[in-house]
Amino acid sequence: MSLRRAAAIAAIAVGALAVVAAVVPGSSAAYVARIANSTDTAATAPFFTCAAALANDKSAALFTLPLNEASNSTTAVDSDSGAYPGTYRGTMTTSTTTPLACSRDTGGAYVLNGTSSYVSTATSFANPQTFSEEVWFKTTVAGGKLMGFGSSQTGSSGSYDRHLYINTSGQLVFGTYNAATKTIVTSTPVTDGTWHQAVATFSGSTGMALYLDGALVAQNTTYTVAQNFTGFWRVGYDAIASWPGAPTNAYFTGSLRFASVYTTVLTAAQVQNHYNAGR
Repeated sequence: MSLRRAAAIAAIAVGALAVVAAVVPGSSAAYVARIANSTDTAATAPFFTCAAALANDKSAALFTLPLNEASNSTTAVDSDSGAYPGTYRGTMTTSTTTPLACSRDTGGAYVLNGTSSYVSTATSFANPQTFSEEVWFKTTVAGGKLMGFGSSQTGSSGSYDRHLYINTSGQLVFGTYNAATKTIVTSTPVTDGTWHQAVATFSGSTGMALYLDGALVAQNTTYTVAQNFTGFWRVGYDAIASWPGAPTNAYFTGSLRFASVYTTVLTAAQVQNHYNAGR
């Protein structure tokens, strides 16, 4: 390494210490640095944990389920208002095996077995037409539902849309229904066994948008109406038959953390902040 290069790296390190020292006591922030041949950059992320990032947008949240309870738990705690907890169905197993998404947060990840594991809300909701869904996931299996809205609290729903699922090609799909299925999809598979953040947003004015790992990857502003029914938010399983690329088995196989539903359309900045907090 040349003396000039070593001096540049040392300067960045000193700058990093200065940034850390400037953080207000009692606050939470993460430090991000990148050293490359062409450009050296450094910055602070506004939130150190996923819990802190999500709490910052608490006013827009319907619920957040951290999914970090101990194995064999029956209740998925709502860490926002506490008003809309979920119920673990089937086998509930937790793993603290690293690496974890949101690794600076407490607790483990919810491990779904692909045959009986899922969560459903205890409360039903009438026809949400403006919303965002968010979840961290890890899987190597092509096929399964991450989150969705269904007419039944348990079992297989008769009406089902507003869902994030993985198709048989391993791509992430966001779908709503209005006389026909309306979907947007990632261009590449997400079944690489690493943690990913998925966010879907929907409203009558903005249409459908799909984010993966903090970045907007698909959008359709003409899809502006979802199916009108009263239902429950489901995590890890519900009906998916007849949807594009639908797997035979709709149960998700893999791990999940921090499943949230919002009553607003998250901004690109909010999505990015949530992702940075979990890296």
